[in-house]
Amino acid sequence: MPALQDGSTGADVKKLQEALKQHGFNPGLIDGDFGPATTAALIGFQKSEGLLADGIAGPRTQRALGLVNDDTLPNVIPGVTIAIVSRMFPFTPVDNIKENLPFVCDGLKGKDLVDKSMVLMALATIRAETESFEPISEGKSKFNTSPGGQPFDLYDNRKKDLGNLGPGEGAKFRGRGYIQLTGRFNYQKYGQELGRGNDLINNPDLACDPAIAGQLLATFLKDKERQIKEALVDHDLRMARKLINGGSHGLDRFTDAFNRGDSLL
Repeated sequence: MPALQDGSTGADVKKLQEALKQHGFNPGLIDGDFGPATTAALIGFQKSEGLLADGIAGPRTQRALGLVNDDTLPNVIPGVTIAIVSRMFPFTPVDNIKENLPFVCDGLKGKDLVDKSMVLMALATIRAETESFEPISEGKSKFNTSPGGQPFDLYDNRKKDLGNLGPGEGAKFRGRGYIQLTGRFNYQKYGQELGRGNDLINNPDLACDPAIAGQLLATFLKDKERQIKEALVDHDLRMARKLINGGSHGLDRFTDAFNRGDSLL
């Protein structure tokens, strides 16, 4: 059964309305017309089941209603072509995209982040963090280095949020990869989630290996998948960006890439 939403009509909508009513969420007339009453009933059901309350009857909602057995989300990865990504990254050399896109897609597939919203989130994040579409190491800036200080010394003593333990830690655990993984805490946590133990702690530059960088990007996004999707349901790209970056750095590039991709995929 295809995804159903406001404006959908037909026999599948009628089945949806009947299922909603059977579960105690009255959509009004059982007429095969997906309108405001059906949307309201559907959102009520989604909230009761802990599903993403987006008013769209996709695979997960349909399965919860007993309408389908398979709740696999539609996979847009096959449609993520070099041509499309190049239009999302208008200032990036095409060769960089050709070289790195397979690693990004493999990472997303490995974490089952293949639906449109999360694929766009990943690509827009790369545009915001490293517009060159390459895994890179963070450069010095006024935000990470004090006047006349050692590179990245403003990160050295950020123990509570980054887990850094003092002088030298800022430079060692500076941002790297497609997502700019930063801080001892994150290198340790995500290194272990990737099954690499303390490899990233002992050799942080591994975060710039394209295959590992792709896995790190996907793993970081997976941890925040539900929050990201809730922000996207509200069309709040600023919040979606903040969930990854902690602020609004690169928001203009992020928004541009997301909107371009949304119209292309």
